[in-house]
Amino acid sequence: MAEIIWDLGLIQKYNQSGPRYTSYPTALEFSESYTDHDFQQAAVRYPNRPLSLYVHIPFCHKLCYFCACNKIITRHRHKVDIYLDYLEKEIKNRAKLFQNRQVTQIHWGGGTPTYLDEAQSTRLMTMLRDNFNVQAEAEISIEMDPREIELDMLDHLRKIGFNRISMGIQDFNKEVQKLVNREQDEDFIFALMKRARELGFTSTNIDLIYGLPQQTVESFMFTLEKVVELNPDRMSVFNYAHLPSRFAAQIKIKDEMLPAPETKLTILQNTIEFLGKSGYQFIGMDHFAKPDDELAIAQQNGVLHRNFQGYTTQEECDLLGLGVSAISLLGDTYAQNHKELKLYYENVEDRGIALHKGFVLSKDDCIRRDLIKALICNFKLETDRLEQDYQIDFNRYFAEDLALLAPLVEDGLIEISDKALTVSPKGRLLIRNICVCFDIYSRQHAKRQQFSRII
Repeated sequence: MAEIIWDLGLIQKYNQSGPRYTSYPTALEFSESYTDHDFQQAAVRYPNRPLSLYVHIPFCHKLCYFCACNKIITRHRHKVDIYLDYLEKEIKNRAKLFQNRQVTQIHWGGGTPTYLDEAQSTRLMTMLRDNFNVQAEAEISIEMDPREIELDMLDHLRKIGFNRISMGIQDFNKEVQKLVNREQDEDFIFALMKRARELGFTSTNIDLIYGLPQQTVESFMFTLEKVVELNPDRMSVFNYAHLPSRFAAQIKIKDEMLPAPETKLTILQNTIEFLGKSGYQFIGMDHFAKPDDELAIAQQNGVLHRNFQGYTTQEECDLLGLGVSAISLLGDTYAQNHKELKLYYENVEDRGIALHKGFVLSKDDCIRRDLIKALICNFKLETDRLEQDYQIDFNRYFAEDLALLAPLVEDGLIEISDKALTVSPKGRLLIRNICVCFDIYSRQHAKRQQFSRII
């Protein structure tokens, strides 16, 4: 179990900006010099690796003011059919590179994937099954907006193969919902969860956000109590990153409406304590799971993994991103499609693909990626194993990094032994600070201002 010790002094000391490390290097390093030749080479480098598919559905009916996702607000459902036409072209072109791969995981994200109606969702799932080798036991998950789905649609999703759901609730407080333009029906959310269990969905996740306008310690505790009553298998509790200069919708949220930093810290502390008492384990970063959940079990066994979709039990597998703005992780490269729908359409029309930029990892990048992933996923790095994998002397190779880490060691956030780095219980909430010490790109100070605060 990932035990946590709450040390307010250390949390305040280290509460600075830093990446979330869904990738290393982060997407800020992606370059337009990355070519489709790079992509094709990466696709065949590890031909026996299983494949995970991510499909981005950008459409939403309403704008949530806090949202930092790539989305398109529209009430014109026919736009989905146009999007699926282009997506089908991309799928057919990309699938040629993966004919012998076994697809063990599919995830639809957005936007709002449940914006699609029954016919559209069936069409998309059929495209994927017709073009890829989707395994019978594959994990197939979808992000849901409880305002954009009916109970019978849940039946349909189960029928076409989905076995996992993730529901964005964010906050149950009506005032907070109104201020972020996301008003929801509480009774219907409970009905959705009940139906999901009846239909045999094997995993349920709920997303919450703390730091939203007019949230208080008391109001968020009300939300937590409701969510525990819902009894999901997993929970994500994200820190709201207020970056209106980057995300125009956030201009609607005024600075004076946001909870004070000390209030946010109290909310986070109460969240960790309450969820722990309610039977959830802290997995890392913002994620919690029940002790018998596969994420918790994988972490206990030291085999938890992480990718752009968050924590996963999937062993080393390639990730193919499909759709506007989607990111792929293939071999030792990252690739991202165009973020603008117009450019996505133009590129698929002209080239059959929508590749915009990417990144080819050097040996040093791979070493640091493995190190950071081990710390974030399992709170421990076996340094002798890294030495064997890459034929390096750990202390010599990371001499500069270990010097940066020294104050954190002194503060008791991490322990260094002959064969391991082990994150302490009071260092687990500050894991991003620890990882930054090994992030050679973060040393370009200006870029670090583009990230949210750690806590």
